[in-house]
Amino acid sequence: MKEVVITIEKLAEKLNREVSLMEVCGTHTVSIFRHGIRSIIPSNIKLLSGPGCPVCVTPTEDIDRMLYVAKLPNVILTTFGDMMRVPGSNGSLYKAKAEGADVRVVYSALDALAVAEKNKDKKVIFFAVGFETTAPSVAVTVIEAERKGVENFYIYSVHKLVPPALEALLNTEELKLDGFILPGHVSTIIGSRPYEFIPLKYKKACVITGFDADDILYGIMMLLKQIIDNKPKVEIQYKDAVKECGNPKAVDFIYKCFELTDSKWRGIGIIPLSGLKLKEEFSHRDVEKVFKMPEIQSIEPKGCQCGLVLRGVKIPPQCPLFEKVCTPENPVGACMVSSEGSCAAYYKYGRT
Repeated sequence: MKEVVITIEKLAEKLNREVSLMEVCGTHTVSIFRHGIRSIIPSNIKLLSGPGCPVCVTPTEDIDRMLYVAKLPNVILTTFGDMMRVPGSNGSLYKAKAEGADVRVVYSALDALAVAEKNKDKKVIFFAVGFETTAPSVAVTVIEAERKGVENFYIYSVHKLVPPALEALLNTEELKLDGFILPGHVSTIIGSRPYEFIPLKYKKACVITGFDADDILYGIMMLLKQIIDNKPKVEIQYKDAVKECGNPKAVDFIYKCFELTDSKWRGIGIIPLSGLKLKEEFSHRDVEKVFKMPEIQSIEPKGCQCGLVLRGVKIPPQCPLFEKVCTPENPVGACMVSSEGSCAAYYKYGRT
């Protein structure tokens, strides 16, 4: 690792200017903080955290819709643990549970399906959150529900796709990036090809890395070499897990059940074709088509800068609520909820 750091220092000196690199994976965000990587690389190499946490980018409107549905009679709402604490306009799913709603934490979509099989007199909803990494398992679960004839199982999909979000960031004037540390987990599913538009169209360097300190530092070194040589491309540092073609079987499962749709991202807005919705043949399991939901006017917490943090425009301490009002024990914004959120990572590892 020492040799890589020395090489990074030499490359940074050769550049003789500030370089901004963005990681777009929550696990990378945590690893960068935990290993103190910012403190051991030259000061002209800036690492920015992007929208790499699926919990964080889920907008308030979606939380509010699930709060409404959870309080309907004969409904069991299931979701991952982090989603329980994300603030909506008026409380969280934890609050709804405390007030009597049947909200349950599960570890997978298949666990939610098992709940449906045991409670056939209830409508069981799975709040499906995640990027390309979790979408295949949800697709498999939908297919399994069809095979078993479990009629009381429903999906509310807020799955999001990473490449369209990267393009949305590149099209903003407020962010000047030189390269991306691309997500390792997502890339095991989709491979490296979906990112090729970044060097071809936007002339930005890209490296897919693993999660150890060595992996990330080596990835930074690879990015700097691309920038110096003025030859942007998509490179794979995480070769043990990521192939150029990704995992075709997993991708096939995704598109057996889902199709592309426009999706709203917290802090970014609506990104065309960046989400996944159930295909028409599975629409009888789509919460939005089965349940009549009223128009919900969502309210964002005053002073919260979560959206700017997700876009890499601000770092967490620049938010007036950070540490003073917003803490992991009392999160005001979604970025402080998940362990992969930028604010939570900065609070735990970055304050010193």
